[in-house]
Amino acid sequence: MAGTNAAIGGGGFHHVAIGGRPPPEPKEAATMKPSVPLFALALVLACASAAFGAEGSVTAPGAKVEKLAGEFQFTEGPASDAEGNVLFTDQPNDRLMKWGVDGKLTTFMQPCGRSNGLCFDAQGNLWACADEKNELWCIDPKGKVAVVVKEYQGKLLNGPNDVWVRPDGGLYFTDPLYKRDYWKRGPMEQDCQAVYYLAPDRKKLVRVADDLKQPNGVIGTPDGKILYVADIAGRKTYAYDIQPDGTLAGKRLFCEMGSDGMTIDSEGSVYLTGKGVTVFDKTGKQIEQIPVGEGWTANVCFGGKDRQTLFITAGKGLYAIRMRVKGAGSQ
Repeated sequence: MAGTNAAIGGGGFHHVAIGGRPPPEPKEAATMKPSVPLFALALVLACASAAFGAEGSVTAPGAKVEKLAGEFQFTEGPASDAEGNVLFTDQPNDRLMKWGVDGKLTTFMQPCGRSNGLCFDAQGNLWACADEKNELWCIDPKGKVAVVVKEYQGKLLNGPNDVWVRPDGGLYFTDPLYKRDYWKRGPMEQDCQAVYYLAPDRKKLVRVADDLKQPNGVIGTPDGKILYVADIAGRKTYAYDIQPDGTLAGKRLFCEMGSDGMTIDSEGSVYLTGKGVTVFDKTGKQIEQIPVGEGWTANVCFGGKDRQTLFITAGKGLYAIRMRVKGAGSQ
């Protein structure tokens, strides 16, 4: 188990001299019963195994999912700012909500372009997939909105869904098609549902993946080297190597599961959503399932002052669970 060590009995077993008896002769030693009964040894080993298992869990010992707030219509897109406050969307009600580190819930912005996925950059700007008019917004710390992307090659996007900002300021967003009854537009204009890259200078938008059925969740590693993209309709998640120019290479299957939203922790494990939260280690092996009491779990992020609480948007509620691990450096 990476990054953990366990000490048994304060440093190991010690030989015990019983009643001052001298060491046995070799023949007697061969038939002597062990000074530690076998059942006791088995008990110690079982406890050690249990301790390793508990430490291997990504959740904190004994932690349970708790509902923080409810009465929303459908929650989505959680993202944590530098202080640990978590912003999320109540998308059908067209509002951005804020769960503060003080445990208070407030409305951050309404209307908000029916925002979906969110992500903060290093300057404290909030990037929002504004679904109402198929745009990508940048909201500065004072709440001023700039529409940064609204089309690709002169045609309307399908509907930006999730976004991740890499360390140098370049960003990736997914553009699946989920037809909305509030749209005032014609049929799909793009020829596919794709993943896009926007350079740090915000001048060039590039389509970097066009062979997925319906890309949805997206997250990258804090070193900016690997991008994970969930193909929710294809029921698979892929990993890509991020190139210096923002393009993607080395596409490979990460796991046989699609996802709505995604996040990543300090150990490199990737969190997928849908039926609760499913956690995969960096090799793509499933290591944990966190049940959530809603029909659909939409998205997740780490937040709180120490970034050691997992916030979960699911159905009509905002949920949280205390974790053993912290969130990765860039979410």
